[in-house]
Amino acid sequence: MQSTRTMELWVGVFVALGLGAMFLLALEVSGLAEFRDRPSYEVTAHFDNVGGLREKAPVNMAGVRVGQVKAIELDAQSYRARVVLGLDSRFDRIPADSTAAIYTSGLLGEQYVSLDPGWEEDYLAAGDQITSTQSAVVLERILGQFLYSLGDD
Repeated sequence: MQSTRTMELWVGVFVALGLGAMFLLALEVSGLAEFRDRPSYEVTAHFDNVGGLREKAPVNMAGVRVGQVKAIELDAQSYRARVVLGLDSRFDRIPADSTAAIYTSGLLGEQYVSLDPGWEEDYLAAGDQITSTQSAVVLERILGQFLYSLGDD
């Protein structure tokens, strides 16, 4: 009787560990594992169109995650999207003339911000603005232009 009880307890522990591992895997795959706040500094960038970019989307440089999107809002003065990027403090030597572009990972994957380094010797600091940006590619717009150009022929 005691042996059966012990076996049931171990099976329960094994199932609980398996469920915990599945939960952590789901968090990692979905990108929600970054629930702890690392020291970061915020810079802004303005885009004509952010497409499907969302808050907490990754900010990459050379394929390495260096931060995340903190906020997206409409600038009432310029009618452009103002994107606040939270860059990890470990990456505090990003040239000030770096450019930001919105890309899609894969054909239908999530969108992210990619930073391309510039050549300036000054570095981005809290409150700086990235002035050179490239907006998201909107597939519907490209298809519309393509179809419109077919109509001209």
